[in-house]
Amino acid sequence: MRSVARHFGPLVWARARGREVDDKAWAHPLRLAFEDLGGTYMKFGQMIGSSPGVFGDAVSAEFRSCLDTGPPVPFPEVRRQIETELGRSLESAYAEFSETPMAAASIAVVHEGRLHDGTRVAVKVLRPGIEGEVACDLGLIGPLIEILARQIGAAFSGTLLQLVDGFREQVAEELDLRNELRAQKAYQRLLAAVDLDMLVVPDPHPEVSGRTVLTMDWLDGVPIDDLRAIGNMGHDPAPLVDQFVRANFMTVLRNGIFHGDVHAGNLMLLRDGRLALIDWGILGRLDPTSWGLFRAMIEGALGREGAWDRVAEYMILIYGNVFQVQLGMDEDYLREFLKSAIEPLLTRPFAEVSLAEFLNAPQQEVARSQGLDPEGGGVLALFRKWRKIRSVTTDMLDTGGLGSGADRGMFLLTKQMMYFERYGKMFLGDIPILNDREFFEAALDATPIDPVDVA
Repeated sequence: MRSVARHFGPLVWARARGREVDDKAWAHPLRLAFEDLGGTYMKFGQMIGSSPGVFGDAVSAEFRSCLDTGPPVPFPEVRRQIETELGRSLESAYAEFSETPMAAASIAVVHEGRLHDGTRVAVKVLRPGIEGEVACDLGLIGPLIEILARQIGAAFSGTLLQLVDGFREQVAEELDLRNELRAQKAYQRLLAAVDLDMLVVPDPHPEVSGRTVLTMDWLDGVPIDDLRAIGNMGHDPAPLVDQFVRANFMTVLRNGIFHGDVHAGNLMLLRDGRLALIDWGILGRLDPTSWGLFRAMIEGALGREGAWDRVAEYMILIYGNVFQVQLGMDEDYLREFLKSAIEPLLTRPFAEVSLAEFLNAPQQEVARSQGLDPEGGGVLALFRKWRKIRSVTTDMLDTGGLGSGADRGMFLLTKQMMYFERYGKMFLGDIPILNDREFFEAALDATPIDPVDVA
């Protein structure tokens, strides 16, 4: 970890000499270390850069460059990867293929090409050897996460640990691009069933795709948070973001699935005025229990009778006696606590709510029960205590027969909610998530759509 020592050395030396060092000063060297280490670290940096609600504006801004930064792969290696995967020459698969990547991210690079029928395409290629690199990185990322835990406060440390756990599973799924192809086709079918025609998912081309290569239609646009470029295009992003939020809630309510990585680099405002949802390497899936919990929360926010009782029952089913033992909540108190935390989140304007406060409310209660300040001191002590609580919860999940699906699906949904908060505050500050009651009522009552071939 020479890179870590090099970037953190000046701060460590300053503290050793008794100088006061602002907590936020750790963000810059941490980002530099992530960029040096690349791969998995850059992927985790993307999550930090897109989640100011949890990590704070200053830390997230520092990591914003991780969304679109990655070293290129030498073209001969790209060619070899494609030809090995497709079993034929590059020239037989593509009429044109740019040697210079149009994007270089942490896990893959993307090149522009053209099929022999004239279709302009984007070709996503996994970085050669990335599987071994990821396996190594995941074993070493823990110490750097503890550094980050020092910055964000005791109240958020539990959520951070959950994000890291889910992140391990997320990256593993991204290493097979066939998952992304299936997700694109599935979501296209779900969108086709409702009137959300301002959203587009790139059309994949299975005949020139495989585990390490994905060919899809080329889309021309800019990231949804590039306000200067959007202003130059002359399109209003607000109705597009509104459709995006509704689409994601709709597919969760109807089928329990959703785009699992909607950071700003994966939402593109196209020059034709539509919003593209790209990079489908992660498709979130809720197991029946987590799906029932999510539906019950929406029903409760819409005023359906008995919904908050079901929310409390699902939380106890998923997390066992953690609420009673660690937080001292009986079922009645838990129901009212959940209602008071969730209902405003869904029914008040984006500008007035904080998803981070809702997501971290249980951790704040744990902090207080341990005699710690949720906003500051004792962060690492709580971080370690949460490991024990998480371990107990995991044991309950395993022995209860629920498996890891609840943690996996809800982790991804939690992460997307943090992104929704950012986009909502940017473009939809005066409206709530559930601004179209008729739309959400219809989504709750609709028969699930068979998305076809969703693994």
